[in-house]
Amino acid sequence: MTRDVRILNTGSLLELSRRLRAAGGENIRQSMHRRIRRAAEPLRDDLQDSIRGLNIRAPGRSGRPGGPSPTTRPLRATIADAIRISVRTGASPGATVWVDKGRLPPDLKRMPAVINEGRIRHPVFGNRRRWVTQWAQPPWWDSTVRRHQPRIEREVARVLDDVRRRLE
Repeated sequence: MTRDVRILNTGSLLELSRRLRAAGGENIRQSMHRRIRRAAEPLRDDLQDSIRGLNIRAPGRSGRPGGPSPTTRPLRATIADAIRISVRTGASPGATVWVDKGRLPPDLKRMPAVINEGRIRHPVFGNRRRWVTQWAQPPWWDSTVRRHQPRIEREVARVLDDVRRRLE
């Protein structure tokens, strides 16, 4: 699983960041920061929607309905709420869309990567003597990122061109 998504063009962004610092254009820097964040927001929203709507199924249930969840936290919503955007305009400029493992419970820290692989093996209601394998539609993270990448690259390039024009 791609751990995070980075919107980087280090040469252009570094050069532009230096020029922004030299020009003292705090307003321009804030505008660039806001526009890069806006470029990444549809990706974050789509990642959250795709994990919330992901079909995780168990084979061979014989039509029996499942029981209530043994936990009070819904798995997909917990992971969706942990997806974050980080934008930097300083020494290492760029944007990152990532799963904040600090916002996940300790037992779910690896779950986004496991779900992305498509095979979830776990004990039945915590019973370590009985295990089940469930399947998810892989790869929820990678396919969503690939779908958004060309659009984000175009938008960031447009932002960089606009900022360059304002600095000239």
